[in-house]
Amino acid sequence: MRSGASRGSVLIARQVRTAKARRNRTVHAAFARPASEGVILYGWHTVKAVLENPARRIHRLLATENAARRLTAEGLPLGIKPEIVRPEKLAQRLAPDAVHNGLLVEADPLPHPAIDEVAPNGIVLVLDQITDPHNVGAILRTAAAFSATAVITTARHSPEATGVLAKSASGALEYVPIVLVQNLARALGELRERRYLCVGLDSTGACDIGELALRLPLALVLGAEGKGLRQLTRASCDHIARLDLPGRIKSLNVSNAATLALHAASRRITAPADSQGSA
Repeated sequence: MRSGASRGSVLIARQVRTAKARRNRTVHAAFARPASEGVILYGWHTVKAVLENPARRIHRLLATENAARRLTAEGLPLGIKPEIVRPEKLAQRLAPDAVHNGLLVEADPLPHPAIDEVAPNGIVLVLDQITDPHNVGAILRTAAAFSATAVITTARHSPEATGVLAKSASGALEYVPIVLVQNLARALGELRERRYLCVGLDSTGACDIGELALRLPLALVLGAEGKGLRQLTRASCDHIARLDLPGRIKSLNVSNAATLALHAASRRITAPADSQGSA
């Protein structure tokens, strides 16, 4: 009996490992999907920004009758005739909890610029293996609100710029370029060569970001929740700073941390590198 139970436990453990491996391959495939396949974007703010962006090539625009009337009433530029559909047809294309507001587009992805194509006089956000599309989308939205010039992330460990990410970004995909790099430490080196001040955010930072002398151009580097900044990423930054919080909870969701960091940085920046010299 004991031997049979042992063999059963081994079989169950093997099945669990196989299921986990299959799920991990599926997740990786979703993140590594070629950009040429096109993207699906939905939601009022997301689709509105897409329609207003001349750089975005749209293949199909699906809208409910109410959404189509609203598009016409607001005078949005429609480069393509909307296909009028029932709400349930849109729901069939999306996850069960997706809020489409009666609008969905199929479009080409936007191009990803290189680091040397990013304006050299602003703030960029650098994401160290942040893979949750909700967080990345919220960070993009915050970046647009603070006029950040780009978001830089790794090509392999980042979610695809579509679906949930685009909905969470609320149109910011059309305003903030995403730079994809193969090696984040090397990318930070390129930024420093371009006279960026690179500041990593971590709870173990030597000083609060609100006390650090900052300047433009500036790169704020954020790590994944739980793992934080990787060692090589930390070593590639000029400073490691923390966000001092007055309450009993000392850690924040990474997208909220990005908001506070951008707010603190915008208040602390004194002058561009040309007038102060490189750090």
